[in-house]
Amino acid sequence: MKRISVDIGGTFTDCFLVWDDFYLETKALTTHHNLAIGFMEALEQGCSKLNLDVRTVLSEVDSVRYATTLGTNSLIERKGPQIGLLTTAGYEHSVPLSRGRGYGEGLTPLEQQDLAAANRPEPLVPMRMIAGVRERIDYKGKIVMQLDEEHLRRQIRLLVDRGAQALVVSLMNAVVNPINEKRVEEIIMEEYPSSLLGAMSVILSHQVVGRKGEYGRTTSAILDAYLHDKMYYALSSLEMTLKDYGYTKPMLVVHNTGGMAQLNSTHALQTIHSGPTSGINATEHVAEKFSTGKVIAMDMGGTSCDIGLAVGGGIRFYDFNPTIDRWLVNHPMLHLKIIGAGGGSIARFDQMFNTIEVGPQSAGSDPGPACYDRGGMAPTVTDADLILGYLDPEYYAEGTIKLNRKRAEFAIRENISDEMDISVVEAAMQIKKKVDSNMAYAISQELGVKGYDTKNFTLLAYGGNGPLHSCGIANVLGIDQIFVPPFSPIFSALGAGIMNQLHIHEKNVFMNIYDSNTRSLLNQYETFNSTVSDLEEAGREDLLRQGMSEEDIQFRLELDMRYGNQVAETSVISPTNRLNNVEDVFNLIAKFDENYGERFGRGSQSPEAGIRINTIRVTSYVSLDSIEFEQGKSYQKSESVPVRERPCYYVGFPNPIMTKVYNADDIECGAVIEGPALIESPRTSYLIEPEWSLAMGPQRSAWITHKRVGSGVQGRLNKVQTQR
Repeated sequence: MKRISVDIGGTFTDCFLVWDDFYLETKALTTHHNLAIGFMEALEQGCSKLNLDVRTVLSEVDSVRYATTLGTNSLIERKGPQIGLLTTAGYEHSVPLSRGRGYGEGLTPLEQQDLAAANRPEPLVPMRMIAGVRERIDYKGKIVMQLDEEHLRRQIRLLVDRGAQALVVSLMNAVVNPINEKRVEEIIMEEYPSSLLGAMSVILSHQVVGRKGEYGRTTSAILDAYLHDKMYYALSSLEMTLKDYGYTKPMLVVHNTGGMAQLNSTHALQTIHSGPTSGINATEHVAEKFSTGKVIAMDMGGTSCDIGLAVGGGIRFYDFNPTIDRWLVNHPMLHLKIIGAGGGSIARFDQMFNTIEVGPQSAGSDPGPACYDRGGMAPTVTDADLILGYLDPEYYAEGTIKLNRKRAEFAIRENISDEMDISVVEAAMQIKKKVDSNMAYAISQELGVKGYDTKNFTLLAYGGNGPLHSCGIANVLGIDQIFVPPFSPIFSALGAGIMNQLHIHEKNVFMNIYDSNTRSLLNQYETFNSTVSDLEEAGREDLLRQGMSEEDIQFRLELDMRYGNQVAETSVISPTNRLNNVEDVFNLIAKFDENYGERFGRGSQSPEAGIRINTIRVTSYVSLDSIEFEQGKSYQKSESVPVRERPCYYVGFPNPIMTKVYNADDIECGAVIEGPALIESPRTSYLIEPEWSLAMGPQRSAWITHKRVGSGVQGRLNKVQTQR
């Protein structure tokens, strides 16, 4: 296997290179003005370790996989085109009204408690750029009012004259019958051919989202249009750079649904959070290989901390109506909790509460933390870690970035210490406590909502800063076992390297499985099966277009079901991909009953209200070659020799403790090191706090265990077996 996968984050560009039996990890600073520069720098580092030139490597790899947070950054910066929206006449105010919830969506729980002080987000489409279209299709797809084409042409000209650079078409019930949306697109092309205005983006809402929910579908299409140009040109320029170096295959882009596809089969909205999604994919793979039991995935990088869950059994947590930035969308994506708590998160003094707050603002890679000595003046988590002794100023990022301790001290003193009348070290300790507490609270909240106990989970720590803060977070949560996976600094890039090609297609339906009024079961098997066949065919075409073999394509059928008119929907993986008889219907009802009971409690089922299918969803995928990891060895107390010692400060200890510092390359697989200790590798540091111990595994994986487990590593192994 020869494969390149890359994750471009807000601070670092991570690259994972597989070359037969060699697995290589590299990092470079993200170059926001031209992503290809940072990518090529990271790739060149890997190629130099193989003693090969970039052209040779790119001409021989089977694929290049790409994950990014570029779309997220574009939304934050509000750097998108002027968008015009064409919607059914009479519904022009649907998006501005935002179902009456625009004040609260996308806010933190604390901010939602004070909605009177909340502000609506700055609209991506102002009112003057919304135009009504005279047409109407009912909920069954029947045309009630024919499209008024002359009026439509006037509305299109109005929006273009007002400066529209992209057009979104979102008509009522278009997911049931898209004929009018397609005709609107044809008329736009007639009025403004590419030879006149150039490549103006025209986004049809039914092609972005296949479910009902007019507001969510419209905002999904608006976000897709808003991100389209920047994503298209950024990814296309990267693809062209690869071709210049001899790569002739299509570039694969990671989707937020947990799969990936070629660039020509990807729309912009699918790339939101694709980097963190890759990390969840890698977490599921590693959890199975290393028998970790239930896992909390914690990716702490330079800009943010991403939290996800892997509970085994093939169960994945999806958001089918997620909030992106401040907008509700109807596009399914893997569930993630993202908080502004990374190495570059800026710390500040809160005068009102006389305390320290950290994030969500980040120093990013330019100028970066104050200690980077690149012009940054704000104190960050990385600056605090340096002051507390956790970072080696000469060996940060494999020595490519020399850290300036005086700059860090100055930034903390000027912005926090003097304000609170405490020492720089005390301020740094407060920063660490705050950022660890923020992440612990987010994890606790995430598990609590789903009914899980944190003590039954292993904390999987990755990203450049994950192993550095994992003990502090686990102490707050009461978790006593941490697993640092192989290649943890670039774990999300690794996740892209083991991802399958996958597409999700769905259609909104109104179908009674059991009608409580007539007391009858579904017997429209042909209608149901025809819809499933159409969705499978759409997925098959996507994968065949990307060069997949038809015999390798697999399908999974999921149904969104609910009792009667309940608001709560439950996603059910259907036992069969077709309904052919009463037995199949009963099996589906039994599966829904089981899932509903597990979620809301046994006895809460209400079949007497009727059972309805609202959405039919087909996941089409091809399983590709994966990456294998070395297996661990028996663990024993280490005879490794530390390379140095230095004083480090720890929460709960008023004075510094002399801490042994080890080089990760010097520690053999199977060795056990007692804390406090620091283990330095080229791109991350493992901080083993007092009362914790580390057992080194293969490829720099590690178990970090609290002494309360009992018999050290063996106790940890016993506990994992019990959880499983």
